[in-house]
Amino acid sequence: MHTSSLTWTWDDRRIELGFDTGGTGPAVLMLPALSSISTRHEMAPLASRLRERFRTIAIDWPGFGDRPRPPLDWTPDAYAAFLAFVLETATPAPHAVVAAGHAAGYGLAHAGAYPGSVTRLVLVSPTWRGPLPTMMNGRRPAFARLARAADPPVIGPLIYGLNVNRFVVRMMANGHVYSDPRWLTKERMDGKLAVTRARGARFASTRFVTGMLDPLPTRESFLDLARRAGVPILVVYGAQSTRKSLAEMDALAALPGVRSARLTAGKLGVHEEYPDATADAIMPFLSVDINAAGQRT
Repeated sequence: MHTSSLTWTWDDRRIELGFDTGGTGPAVLMLPALSSISTRHEMAPLASRLRERFRTIAIDWPGFGDRPRPPLDWTPDAYAAFLAFVLETATPAPHAVVAAGHAAGYGLAHAGAYPGSVTRLVLVSPTWRGPLPTMMNGRRPAFARLARAADPPVIGPLIYGLNVNRFVVRMMANGHVYSDPRWLTKERMDGKLAVTRARGARFASTRFVTGMLDPLPTRESFLDLARRAGVPILVVYGAQSTRKSLAEMDALAALPGVRSARLTAGKLGVHEEYPDATADAIMPFLSVDINAAGQRT
């Protein structure tokens, strides 16, 4: 695996992002989830298995990842623009895009808006609504005020810290992300906490939690994107996902023409916790139209 840097400019700010590449063959762009503890590294276990036949490119989202993050008012428009930039410059016309969590909505939207830019989509534990709107069954005006309350330099880190201390991160991870509490070892937990403590981490994180980075307003609009994407879609998710998340993923998987793999184990982090089962579900879908030499036909 080779680690490089990518520079992207948004709102007159230069943003340095890490990306990892490895393997040979048709390109597969891997997009991690948008969450307080997510980076491209969560895709590494799955990428290592896909590299048997494909060249994988895992990249961080701006505002997230393991690099310092500028204090910007992150919006869905920024993430849509970033994905367009990546698919125009870093990995034009990849064989497939593997998108986890909230990345699914952005991937679907891009595929529909730019025909031919994506050949096929793998949506892993796809989500379209942030944690707080999911808990409250919808958006509230107060959510935006709460997100921006974390922006100021003194009170902001204190507010943000309430959501990313060790106790809360473990509770949320075990409740929504990982099936086996033992998987989140001290070493892994320390790595997740380090992500939350990167300089500037609170700006995108609080906006994600409060739903300000939700790419779509309703389930129906999310499903409509999938109907209009115009590319083959595979949905992979774990049967142990929480009730609300599972209902959303079941609805997506039930759409005509959408293929699905409902794994017996796993929650939102199924690709990280169960990479073998996830890869087994994905590989046949990615291998369609690949000849014996490993090239796209």
